[in-house]
Parts: sequence; structure tokens; C-alpha cells
Amino acid sequence: MKKKKIVLGIVATALISSLLTLMGLASLLGLDGQRTLDMVRFLGVKRMIELRYVSDVDSQALMDGAIDGMVKSLGDPHSIYMKADMYKSLKEHTAGAFGGIGVTMGFKDNKVTIVSVLEGTPGEAAGLKANDEIVAVDDVPVTEYQPEEVSMHIRGEVGTDVKLTIHRAGSEDEDYTIKRDTITIRSAKGKMIEGTEMGYIRIASFGENTGKEFQEEFQKLEEAGMKGLVLDLRENPGGLIKSCVEVANMLVPKGPIVSVVQRDGSKEEHDSELEAPKVPVVVLIDGNSASASEILAGALQDTGAGTLVGTKSYGKGSVQVVVPLFEDDGLKLTIAKYYTPNGRCIDGIGIEPDVEVDFHEGDASDVQLEKAKEVLQGKL
Repeated sequence: MKKKKIVLGIVATALISSLLTLMGLASLLGLDGQRTLDMVRFLGVKRMIELRYVSDVDSQALMDGAIDGMVKSLGDPHSIYMKADMYKSLKEHTAGAFGGIGVTMGFKDNKVTIVSVLEGTPGEAAGLKANDEIVAVDDVPVTEYQPEEVSMHIRGEVGTDVKLTIHRAGSEDEDYTIKRDTITIRSAKGKMIEGTEMGYIRIASFGENTGKEFQEEFQKLEEAGMKGLVLDLRENPGGLIKSCVEVANMLVPKGPIVSVVQRDGSKEEHDSELEAPKVPVVVLIDGNSASASEILAGALQDTGAGTLVGTKSYGKGSVQVVVPLFEDDGLKLTIAKYYTPNGRCIDGIGIEPDVEVDFHEGDASDVQLEKAKEVLQGKL
């Protein structure tokens, strides 16, 4: 009993010493009383766990879990704490080259569905198909992740394996173990629509190079005789506002593109310098068109520079900043909301198309694209 009291006394002394040090540090940092108490309470619990928990403790895991818990307490699916591997994956994806399997995904009704499989990629070699539902990644159900985390867990170091549990209509769930490879994506791809004077550009996401890639595709189509453009933003989850604004500057007439408003009311405005659009535009959107793709669609709709065809967009009207932390990890945090030129905030609401056209699996043709061509033909 005496020995136990001595041990407890040593622990208590260590805790008191640590807490006094923390209080002194808080005073130097100018923290008020409540913040000092919060810091002491948090680090006091951490220290108690490290000293007294029944098993060995990973101090780094404790801190990572605490940060992750703080972010999740916001109840915001777009604010995420990223450990080093996830943060690296995000940076690589934004740059346009990363270790992955070559699939694009859509998120709807708490389901993760493969939208397309890129040719010549590990995903194609493994036999993955469009409309396959991803049930789990490395045996972890996707329901345990926020939507944006799923793709980050599928990406990873080149040469490593990822296991996907796939549900395919009419079949039992099946596991696919796929070796990651370098995936280089061009976010903007264009072509002339055969037998017409209409161009078609699909933007899959807004990465670092999207503005440049869009400009290159647009110029090629102009040289090929394009008189009107179908801009496909379906299944586009968004990306960098900077790249979205670069594209908008080639399509939206002179004036506002988007306003970014922070909680203190401060406003950052992005304007177009384009004197007049070169060609009429019809924009395809759907329930997975989100964030930056909604900024572009909203600007084209509000200014009358584009007609929207398809179904209501996702409704992500918030802006995130990615902040590097101190252990090669990072924080993706919602810091503002955006407003279209007419002052609309579509967060949680989405953008209604001018011409609504549903797309159903099994349709013999892309009925939304066909309607977009019909609408655009009327503008030529």
C-alpha cells in the first residue's frame, strides 16, 4: 500500500508540475482564463493517459485522434483532418498526378458509385465497371468515411495494394485487390460533336492545370470551326476556385463571377474581364456537380451566358482552405461561403437547371447530352 501511495504521489507531482508549466505558458501567450483552463484540462487528460493507462500508449495517435475529434465535432463533412498519407494524396491529386487505380466516383444517397474507369489503368485491368458500387476500402465500410475521404483512401503510394469490396447489380459482393499505379489525369478534354458546328468540353475536376487545359481545348475547337459549346460539368466534385475563375474568365461576360464571404462579413470578389462571350454555351449539370463546378454553372446562369441542362446540382456552397500542419499532416477547413453574381448562396440547396432532364441507367443514349445539343442548336 505504501509503495502504491508513493507511485501515485509521483504521478500527481508530475501532473501538477506539467499543469503549472502549461499555465505559465498560457500566461506568456496571453490566453484568457477559460482558454487556459481548457488547455490545462486537455493536456492534463493526455498526460494522465500517458502515465496511467493500463497498456502502452502511442502519444502521436492520441494527438491525431484529438485533432480529428475537434474537426469532426464541427459536423461539417467538408472539414477534414488529414494525416500525412492522406494530405500527400490530396496534394498529388490536385497537381494532376497520383498513385491510384484510375476510377472516377460519384457520391449520392450515402453510396459511392464508380462513374467511369480510365483506359489502361489498374482499375480497368482488374475488371471494375461503371455503376459498380464501392462498399468498403481495405475492409472499412465507406459509410465510416466522409465522402471526400473515400477517394483519398483509395489513392496511395505507387506499387501498394488497395482492396475494394464491390457490389454489382445481380451479383454478390466481391473483393478486388488492385495494385496502385501512377495516374495522370487531364481534367479538361474536348472534341467536336460529329456532323455539327458544336464543340464539347468535359471538365472532370478543377485542379492546378484546369484553366490552361481548358484554354488549349477551347482554342483547338475554335480552329476546328466551333460555333457553340456544350460544357459538361456532370460528376465534377469541384476543386480549386482559382482554376474555376480562370475558366469563367473565358466564358462569363465582364462583371462578377463569384463572391467569397467569410463569417466576419469580409468579402473577396472575383470578376471577369471578358468583353463578350465568343460562343453560346450550354452547361450539363447533375446531382454530383459540386463546389467549383457550381460556381461556374451559377455564374453562367446568372449572367445569361449559359443555359443549364440536366438535374439539380449537389449544393456545396462552401469554401475550404488546406493548411499544412507540423507533422506532414494537414487541415482542410471550411472558412467561407460563396455567392453567385445574383447573390445566391446555394449551400445545401443546389442550382436548378433551366431545362430539367433526368438520366436513367439503361438509357440507350445520353439523353441529357442530346437535349443540350438541341438547346445549343437553337442558339446558333
